[in-house]
Amino acid sequence: MEQQNSMNNQLKTTGFMKQPPEMVSVKDSMYLTDMLSWNLIAIKKAHFYAKQCKDPQIIDALTRCGQMHQRHYDTILSHLNPNQQQNQQQFQ
Repeated sequence: MEQQNSMNNQLKTTGFMKQPPEMVSVKDSMYLTDMLSWNLIAIKKAHFYAKQCKDPQIIDALTRCGQMHQRHYDTILSHLNPNQQQNQQQFQ
């Protein structure tokens, strides 16, 4: 309870958390799942529509859009599992 009060005080004074909480709430977990789903759907749609197009400029725009959502998806995943990044760096 004391940790939660500390987090609330940080949020009120600075507008953002200096450190993420140790535990993610169910509501936050569901929102993160939604964000991953939205980005994945956007990636798939951009890829699908790029395949349907004939205009190279539209294909390029859709490809860049899909790549942007892929970066967002990867960024969210990297924040959720920071240990995986360390493991990948060790193997390279």
